[in-house]
Order: sequence, then structure tokens, then C-alpha cells
Amino acid sequence: MTVVEKKQPTDRLQENLSQVQRLIERHRLVEDLVHRQEMEKHDLVENLVHKQNLVELQHKLSQLHPADIAHILEALPLEDRLLVWDLVKTEQDGEILLEVSDAVRETLIESMEQHELVAAAEQLDTDELADLAADLPRQVVYEVMGSLDEQERAQLQSALSYDEDRVGALMDFELVKIRADVSCEVVLRYLRRFDELPSHTDKIFVTDEEGVLKGVLPVRKLLVADPDALVQDVMATEVVTFHPEEEAADAALAFERYDLVTAPVIDDKGLLIGRLTVDEMVDVIREESESEVLNLAGLKEEEDLFAPVIDSVKNRWAWLAINLCTAFVASRVIGAFEGSIQKIVALAALMPIVAGIGGNSGNQTITMIVRALAMGQLQPGQAARLWRKELGVSAMNGLVWGGMLGLLAWALYGNLALGLVMVAATTLNLMLAATMGVYIPLTMEKFGKDPAVGSSVMITACTDSGGFFIFLGLATLLLL
Repeated sequence: MTVVEKKQPTDRLQENLSQVQRLIERHRLVEDLVHRQEMEKHDLVENLVHKQNLVELQHKLSQLHPADIAHILEALPLEDRLLVWDLVKTEQDGEILLEVSDAVRETLIESMEQHELVAAAEQLDTDELADLAADLPRQVVYEVMGSLDEQERAQLQSALSYDEDRVGALMDFELVKIRADVSCEVVLRYLRRFDELPSHTDKIFVTDEEGVLKGVLPVRKLLVADPDALVQDVMATEVVTFHPEEEAADAALAFERYDLVTAPVIDDKGLLIGRLTVDEMVDVIREESESEVLNLAGLKEEEDLFAPVIDSVKNRWAWLAINLCTAFVASRVIGAFEGSIQKIVALAALMPIVAGIGGNSGNQTITMIVRALAMGQLQPGQAARLWRKELGVSAMNGLVWGGMLGLLAWALYGNLALGLVMVAATTLNLMLAATMGVYIPLTMEKFGKDPAVGSSVMITACTDSGGFFIFLGLATLLLL
């Protein structure tokens, strides 16, 4: 009996990427040889390139899922990315464009002709087209809309009327709905008329004649119910619903909290207008997580790994400029105590430790606060209580770790007073970090700003300048 080794999804992704990269390298190598050949031999070698390497690469790509191809495209430099993109099957273009990051999607769309974009967009469902429409040229969107029927056009216009971070922009229009006054046997016969059910169909939506949502009938309950039982006797009436104007991030949290696969979207009158599916919510959660990581680092937007230098500079310069200003302030704080440092050289070696541990502690606090705000767990009225708690944590950490640093300073420099200054400075800087870690994101939230944007840069600036000032100030007062 042969045992087949199962590979983890990440391992398969890396293996596929490595194979594609090897094929591209072989293609580039032979292509380089082509240019070295005499003109009369050029056609022969060129045929060899296309028949052996490009065909093999195209065959490899044809075996991959669109999401795997998207991963490969994101991991390739622009020249290789466009080579692979030209070899992808045309019928996969639309799905791949949905899967790649915004930055990579922009490079792919720029390389495509208008008729290619139209063909790719026409392969998508209405809700998928709504996701992609914002990145497509306006003329392409108009041309695709002209090919839709009246119902699909109305659905697309409805989805496009909402901001991309709202439920209405993400809702799916493919769903199964029934009336409450029919039997389960009738519902089963109705379902058998479908070639296939819409993806992620775990429940059937029950509406009245006017389309008002009355409940849901889980498929697992339908399959075991008495065929003669009426839907209204079997259906669930306590249903998690969403409105199209709600934030998608809040809907994603609800999906996570209630373990939802699908959920209905209703308007103000209770009319069923669409549904949310778990795959869209997973994408929202992933994007929110990536955005939070980028914002904490002071990056304005997602960046193509192989973007042109000037694009990366534009994305990063703003917070680097702010960081430069804060670093200058920190240097002026040090400059104000030059006399103290000259008299006690050990201060120069020890002060980065105080600033560094404060920055780490502040980043821990600020990460926790930003997460709590994103999860809806923290209300403004709880700020003072949370601040007191964080002060307690920082004071205890300061005494413990500051004490260890103080003992180390005493042992190294034989100066007990210097050790006590280390204890006091470390504790006070950790308390400063706790205060800033709580109130920086809360203040940004109060003024309608994203609390994650540049928070780590700001907290580091506070703990650096504050740590230098506290440590050198105490040393000046107590040691000189």
C-alpha cells in the first residue's frame, strides 16, 4: 500500500512559485542565447524557446487555481509578472484580477487592451464585477454594463452606489428564496430544478409575496424535516441580518462571532435585497489586518513588492518626514544635557536602553488599544480605567526590569546612584509609554482618524524624547 504524502497549502504555494520561477529562468536563458545566434539560426532557436519553455510554463499555469496564480504574480518582478500574465488562460483573467492585491492589479490592468478587459469582466458575476469596477477604465465598465440584462444592470448599479467598505458593495445577488406557506417536499422539488445551487448555500431565505424577509430555512434542517411539514413550522425566525449601509468590517466581526456562512441583507423596509457570504468576509478580515499592519508602520497604502522606486518613495515619505522631525527633537533633548554626558560618559551608553524599553512597551499598549477599538471592545468612557490599569502594569514592569538594569549599571560602573537613576528613569518612561499608548489612538479615534495610522511612529517619538529627558534630567539632578 502506497502512502501519499500530504503537503501543507503553504508548501504547495512555495513549490508552485519555485517551479514557475525556474521555468522563467530557463526561458530567459534561452532567450538570451537567441540574441547571440546568427540571424539565419534565429528562427530555429526561437521556436525552441516557445515550444519547450513557454509551453511548459503555460501548461503549469493551466493546472493552478486562480488564487495560486495570483500569489505567483504578486511574488514576481514586473517583467516576469507580465510574461506569466500573457500565458494565463483568458477565461481565468477576471478571477485572477479579483484575487491579486490592488497594487498588482493596477500593473496587470495597465498591460491589457480594452477588449481584453471587457472579456475578463464579462466572465464575472454581478457582485464580483462590482468589486472590480473601481479599478477598471470607465469605458470598460460602460461597455460591460451594456451587455448585461436589465436585472443584472440594476444589481450592478445598486452595488456601485455604495462605498467599497460598506455591506452593500459586497453583497451577493445569487440566492435561493421561498415562501413560508409551502411544504418541505415542495422546496426539495424546487431545489432539484437548479443545475447547481449558489456557492455557500447553507440556508434558504424565506420571504412573503412582497419580498420581506420572514426567516431562514437551514439546508441541514430541510434534509431531515418531515416532507409534509410547512416551511413556516421549520424555519428559524431569529436571524442575523445586515443593512447595506453598515460597515463591512462590523459585518465581518459578526460572521466571526456567530460562525456564519451566509447572512441576508435587507433594506429599511425589511425587503431581502442580497446576501453576504463567508468568502467575502474572510477577505474583509484579511484586508483589515493588512491595513492595520501597514498603518502602524506609517505606510499610506498597500505597496507592490516590486513597485518602481518612485512609487515606493511616495508611499513611505510622509511618516519618514515626521520621524525625522521627532528624531531632531530627541537630538535636541540630548544636546541640552551635553555637559552631563561629558562628565558622566556612562550616560551615553545607558540612555538608549531606557528609550528602547519604553518604545517596546508603548508599542505593546498601542497595539492592544488599536485592536480593542477595531473589535468594538473599548468605549471612550473606559479610557481612564484602562489608563490606570496600564499604569499599574508599567510601574510593576519598570520596578522589575528597571531594577535589573540598575543592578547591572551598578555592577558595571560601581555607582549605586547611577543604578537608582536607571530604576527611576525606566519606570517613569514605561509609565509615559503607557499613557501615550492609551491616549494617542483614543484621541485619533475621537477626531475621526484611523487610530492605527502612524501610531507606532508617534509612540516611539514620545518614548525616545521622553526617555532621554527623564534619564538625563534625573542624572543631572542626582549625580552632579
